[in-house]
Amino acid sequence: MRKKIVAGNWKMNGVQEEGQKLTSEIVNMLRDEPQKDVTVVLNPPYVHLHGVNKLIAGVKNIHLGGQNCSDKASGAFTGEISAEMLASFGAEYVIIGHSERREYFRETNALLTEKTKQALANKLTPIFCCGEPLEIRESGTHEDYVKNQLTESLFGFSENEIKNIVIAYEPIWAIGTGKTASAEQAQEMHAAIRQHLAGKFGSAVADEISILYGGSCKPDNAREIFSKPDVDGGLIGGASLKSRDFVDIIKSF
Repeated sequence: MRKKIVAGNWKMNGVQEEGQKLTSEIVNMLRDEPQKDVTVVLNPPYVHLHGVNKLIAGVKNIHLGGQNCSDKASGAFTGEISAEMLASFGAEYVIIGHSERREYFRETNALLTEKTKQALANKLTPIFCCGEPLEIRESGTHEDYVKNQLTESLFGFSENEIKNIVIAYEPIWAIGTGKTASAEQAQEMHAAIRQHLAGKFGSAVADEISILYGGSCKPDNAREIFSKPDVDGGLIGGASLKSRDFVDIIKSF
């Protein structure tokens, strides 16, 4: 069976005390409240990695992740963080190619290939993001757009490598626009992504890959979205900053 995963992307939020408080609340809730076998990943800003890792140590099914990593192993790249550095702080996952990185920092598909290579070389599980903006969705070319992102970034990897990558689909057009992506639309794109992966790597491999939904998932819609056959969890933004909401999403399977 594919892993069920709920990953919280804190983005650029929370000073030290807030990060410690949020992590402690999540840990305590997950200890006290029953839930199914779900892999939980906390992706705080870099400065929180050490503190969060200490708080989640020994807690079943909670893992640490980074929000980004460099495409280089080391060197004179001021302000960058390598995959090896993330791993040395206890990270097991790293988000690659988030829509905000693509838009604000002009990250290309070729660059994301190199970042993914760095992650895999340091035994980090990449959470590889893909998704289309509003104009692409409205033009009806959204499936081709997302498939191209995957082809250009990931189709050079082997079957064994691709099985160690998690995909996160972000319907950018439904985040902060007032438009809403339905559970059916989420399933439609997740199924298309899995079919595209199967065309390259085979159905057996594609069926092992977890595909997460990253489009404004909240406690009131998570259960319906997670019930879809090709949706294996969520990459959660704003709701991951509220411990009650985040844990309720985890319990939505």
